[in-house]
Amino acid sequence: MMAALARHGTAALVMGPLFAFIYLPVAVLVLFSLHAGSVPVPPFEGPSLHWYRAVLDNDRVTGAAWNSLLVGVLSSALATLLATLAAWGLARHRVPGARALEALLYLPLAVSYLVIGVGLLVAFSTAGIGKSLWAVGIGHVVLNLPLAFAVVYGQCDPGQARLEQAARDLGASEAQVFTRVTVPLLRPAILSAFLLSLTFSWDEFIVAFLLSGFDPTLPVVIWGMLRTGLNPATNAAGTLVFLVSLAAGMAFELFLVGRRAR
Repeated sequence: MMAALARHGTAALVMGPLFAFIYLPVAVLVLFSLHAGSVPVPPFEGPSLHWYRAVLDNDRVTGAAWNSLLVGVLSSALATLLATLAAWGLARHRVPGARALEALLYLPLAVSYLVIGVGLLVAFSTAGIGKSLWAVGIGHVVLNLPLAFAVVYGQCDPGQARLEQAARDLGASEAQVFTRVTVPLLRPAILSAFLLSLTFSWDEFIVAFLLSGFDPTLPVVIWGMLRTGLNPATNAAGTLVFLVSLAAGMAFELFLVGRRAR
């Protein structure tokens, strides 16, 4: 028993500072978003929801939040769809140059967002495409497609292939096999890929900053607010971004818990 307590104590000593290093900045952000004063410095005055009301009454911030949500949902849905089709095709069919195609799909994960953003900006400018939310959405598809592909491709196992073959033997068409067998089997991975993509898209800044025009996303607006100095309104906006990301993660966890309980 003493040995077990010693192990737990050692783990607490190691993990405690690590978790504090990770979560302390978030805790400070949330705390001073409730600060009643006009400058987010100690001593803490509050709690107060004044700055949340100020942020929600700011049309530029709320408009940017809707832009971020629209870009996030649409780009994540498209990235997940393309990733699912690519993963299914490479896992279930003999594709010439499959290894090279797989490497190309993973390649953007190793490339800086800045390089991708500048490359897309140059490509769009050459093609005569101006900065817009559509350009940001395309950029987010490029960023999230490799991640979604990795999640879905990792769940394409041989056991699923045997079930798909059984469905074909029973007379199902290829479309029926995909929609009634493959997609239900991959549903947790597909949902995971979508929520991860949505989380990354929701708070992505570099590509959105380079490609957005007069309709910026929320991270771009928050960056503009930071240029005027720190204030509790910026903390409140950052906290709202964090809460949306946290809600997406919790939704996926609840989905997994519900599946395990069945």
